Amino acid sequence: MDDCLTDAMDAEGLARLVSRIEQDDLEILCAETTEPSPLAHEILNGKPFTFLDDAPLEERRTRAVRMRRGLPVEQRDLSKLDARAIARVRSQAEPRPRDAEELHDLLLAVGLWRPTASWQHFFRALEAAGRAFSIEASAGSFWVATERSGWARALHPEASGSGSGLEQSAFGHEAEPASEDEAVAHALRGHLETTGPVGIAALAARLGVRPGLVEIGIARLEAEGFVLRGRFERLEADDGPDEQVCARRLLARIHADSQARRRAAVEPATARDLMRFLLDWQHVTPETRLEGPVGVARIVEQLQGLDLAAGAWEGDVLPARVRDYRPEWLDPHCLSGRISWLRLASPGAGRPERAAERPGGRARGTSRSTPLSLVLREDLGWLLQAHRGEGGEEVPLGALAQKIEGLLGSRGALFHDELSAALGAPPVEVESALWELVAWGRVGADGFQALRALLGARAGGARARSEARARRGLRRGLGRGPNAGAEGRWSRVPAREAIEDLDGLAEALAEQLLVRWGIVFREVVARESLALPWREIVWALRRLEARGQIRGGRFVSGFTGEQFALPEAVDGLARVRARARTGERIRLCGSDPLNLVGILTPGDRIPAVQSREVVFVDGLCAPPIAAGASAASSAGCGVGAPSDEACRSVG
Repeated sequence: MDDCLTDAMDAEGLARLVSRIEQDDLEILCAETTEPSPLAHEILNGKPFTFLDDAPLEERRTRAVRMRRGLPVEQRDLSKLDARAIARVRSQAEPRPRDAEELHDLLLAVGLWRPTASWQHFFRALEAAGRAFSIEASAGSFWVATERSGWARALHPEASGSGSGLEQSAFGHEAEPASEDEAVAHALRGHLETTGPVGIAALAARLGVRPGLVEIGIARLEAEGFVLRGRFERLEADDGPDEQVCARRLLARIHADSQARRRAAVEPATARDLMRFLLDWQHVTPETRLEGPVGVARIVEQLQGLDLAAGAWEGDVLPARVRDYRPEWLDPHCLSGRISWLRLASPGAGRPERAAERPGGRARGTSRSTPLSLVLREDLGWLLQAHRGEGGEEVPLGALAQKIEGLLGSRGALFHDELSAALGAPPVEVESALWELVAWGRVGADGFQALRALLGARAGGARARSEARARRGLRRGLGRGPNAGAEGRWSRVPAREAIEDLDGLAEALAEQLLVRWGIVFREVVARESLALPWREIVWALRRLEARGQIRGGRFVSGFTGEQFALPEAVDGLARVRARARTGERIRLCGSDPLNLVGILTPGDRIPAVQSREVVFVDGLCAPPIAAGASAASSAGCGVGAPSDEACRSVG
């Protein structure tokens, strides 16, 4: 029930919307659209028992409203369609009259048609019966149904006919006059139903009129929602048309066929192969690890948005992905402003039991287990929108922490010493208040050295460090240590801005998940802390698939719901499947993002704490052990190769 109301639908959002309408906070405007609004689809598709009265179905006005088969995105996004799908739908739409009656129906729909040799005997029968005639215009010969002589005269007033059909209808009366704009719109409607994507010049050649007149007719059909523009084909010739038009109905069929072809081309892998792929994708296997400062930046780009244990970043996560990792590779990125660290998701976001981390609601100071994230500063704005809920959260800060937050808000970023001097508080107390603010996701420092100093103090030597920082007198010297200045300035985390473009935010988050996981579905993001509903992400993924930027299909067996992947991830998964299993063992800490035991692989979930260890053997996880356990206890925990039964259960 919760999935139906919160994922498939937004029941809470609907309640807020109705409440605002009742309170006159929202103004309701009536607007004419080319097709029914999505809000009306449920009524238009309603079953007879939906309505309270007993009127017959055929008399209901809802049956008179035409609902076109919709497209999942705007026409500007439908730029990559499968060439075979276009050819197939174009072949299906091509007219093939089997007798004179079907040819007459075609002429009624298109108005004008170039003579076709294989249909000549059908046309002769229609001409003999006075139901059709041919005309000779400056642009060539055309067949015309007698009922459409008004269209022919409007488009080719100089033409001469093979009988009285050009002047009179089949009933002996003068043909109903039609304006040039009206005639070309009607003729284009019929021709577009018999072709796939086509250029303006090609349509003008079909009708024997100037391209400008075709543009007028296309604009009229666009206003009706009948036709869409775009570059739907990749033409080999460089001088091909920059823009094409296509009937919405045919374009929907082409899009559905293209999507079905791409999805059918993928053979699903097992969960075990998916885990082997993820170990490669996140650069954990020895041959895929990155190197140097550039490698650190790439890992941060991939993992940004994940709040992991503070002590795990440099203790386990970065060393597992960057060969011979050194702290000085991260510091330049932080001090230059390229990378920031902070607690991204608010404490208790999506986890009410953590709303207050100790009695009284006061957050504990930052520790090795405090969730923190490394992010690219350029992406910080939308990451805050995606991971923090709407509205400001009342935070029970201490008195000194409130003063520090106010000071940083009024004076901007400040060094630790500047904060101590401005507040007249001992450095140790200022440090404690800063870490309280860090734990609530309210402040951060330029350099990662500030976090290292805290974790080092918590590990040991805290008393000596506090005594050094509390030294009396004016001279301070290096009491704080030779690397104290590397922590940089402290500043407030920017406030979460209101979401103006929900689709853009959802697409940015979807792209980030694809960068992180390669293949995205509901179970993969189970450990993500997201304020954006999953349904918004799925719609964004569908739009990306429609544009041809990603692939959709069944990539991994054993999981329900839609799955999406980057093209390079699909290729990577195929390579992993073809690679022999060699018994490769990968050790990770419990806080690592790849701790997906019990989610993707069989077994009970392993707590996401740094003290736990996860061992993967060819993609299957052996039972975890606590850090520092003896060899005997390790053997007792079964850190060997997975059993044959477990291997068979996941492929």
